[in-house]
Amino acid sequence: MFINWKLKEIKLKIVYYGASLCGKTTNLEYLHTSIPSGARSDLVSLKTREDRTIFFDFMEIQLGEIKGLKPKFSLYTVPGQVYYLASRKLVLQGADGVIFVIDSDPERMEANLEAWRNLHTNLREFGQDPAQFPMIIQYNKRDLPNALSIADIRAKLAINGQLQVEAIATKGVGVFEALRPAIKEVMLQAQHHC
Repeated sequence: MFINWKLKEIKLKIVYYGASLCGKTTNLEYLHTSIPSGARSDLVSLKTREDRTIFFDFMEIQLGEIKGLKPKFSLYTVPGQVYYLASRKLVLQGADGVIFVIDSDPERMEANLEAWRNLHTNLREFGQDPAQFPMIIQYNKRDLPNALSIADIRAKLAINGQLQVEAIATKGVGVFEALRPAIKEVMLQAQHHC
């Protein structure tokens, strides 16, 4: 959280975190096409030639008011590939909330688990308690014919207590349903600090 008293703005950061190809960028792309241009920035993506996120995707949206301040939400994605672990940590630094995107494909379960553990490790290194940190779980790709059951994913990742949303990000299903409560949680935390 960063407050610019001169501009009466509060900047808040929400990070989409998860394994490679789980749908983090797809979430931002859907939001970018759905939010009116006056309420959002351009979508900035740093990609490889294979169209994979190399460092992050970024978009900013503005809405509402907190105690006379205009909140601007910076939405980031982390790179999913394991060899970009340092980039993941750098993008997560200073986050006010996380949307953890899970790939429902059974073959991606180990990658989901690795990203989940990595997120918890990074949060602890930043002095955050993962159990108390504002986090929404988004089960993406629920339209896959072989999608793992939510119960199986929850058991494997030991997910407990966070708000959970089912999604098909390519169709926009569950995209706003994950972002709205993330914004709400982050704003509640911000109100305590203002």
